[in-house]
Amino acid sequence: MSSPRYQGVFPVVPTTFADNGELDLASQKRCVDFMIDAGSNGLCILANFSEQFALSDHEREVLTATILDHVAGRVPVIVTTTHFGTAVCAQRSRRAQEAGASMVMVMPPYHGATLRVSEAQVYAFYAGVSDAIDIPIMIQDAPVAGTPLSAVFLARMAQEIRQVSYFKIETAGAASKLRELIRLGGDAVEGPWDGEEGITLLPDLQAGATGAMTGGGFPDGIRTIVDAFRAGRFEDAAQAYEKWLPLINYENRQAGFLAAKALMKEGGVIACEAPRHPFPALHPAVRAGLLETARRLDPLVLRWGR
Repeated sequence: MSSPRYQGVFPVVPTTFADNGELDLASQKRCVDFMIDAGSNGLCILANFSEQFALSDHEREVLTATILDHVAGRVPVIVTTTHFGTAVCAQRSRRAQEAGASMVMVMPPYHGATLRVSEAQVYAFYAGVSDAIDIPIMIQDAPVAGTPLSAVFLARMAQEIRQVSYFKIETAGAASKLRELIRLGGDAVEGPWDGEEGITLLPDLQAGATGAMTGGGFPDGIRTIVDAFRAGRFEDAAQAYEKWLPLINYENRQAGFLAAKALMKEGGVIACEAPRHPFPALHPAVRAGLLETARRLDPLVLRWGR
């Protein structure tokens, strides 16, 4: 692998709404400030964990401009620009670059539960997006897209499509896929990354992952794992992973993208933790379990705004 431009912990920024469902930009800025204070090496916006599927095109533009202006170069920002249409995704990606994005993250084209395209069309899609921009593309390989992306195919795109160089692997057997992708892609695979809230973070680091895109609630905890591993303190990394795994698991398997919002609301970071309708609010029992698990670890999020 080549030396990566971006590595470390790049958590997903949740989108903050007011009680009436409108964007809460004041909370959004506080959210970003907390995540940087908590040690994020970079940020990712407009991802699935940002409820991008509930945002209008205008709101995407507002959030991109607001967050990138507020970050003001403190850390690099990845903007998710996923869309089924090649031209629309390319346009989104170009606008993100013009706004100051360091990278774009793009899922393969899909719609609903059944609409997919062939491997040849997926290749042409990413090539079309690449031709429109001068910043890296991260391919998000996640089950929600329902599009099989083999390590062989990903490595080929890395070697043949100019901006395709980062990969967020969230499928079953992620560590094995990362290891094979690195073997096949060589230096063209600049950034093999862990995802899925860090539930397989330690095996993925052992397989060669250089970045982790997790939830936004406790980057300080994730940093203890990644930093120790990168420093060669493998036993410390394993102990940190075991320490934080109950909270990682609670986010991944119980609370989902509402975990970060609940933690941020509890710690005074944001004013409202509600998702956008029709997604249901976090069940009170799940919220209580999340907070109980978090309090054992004393993450910054529970103290930052108090």
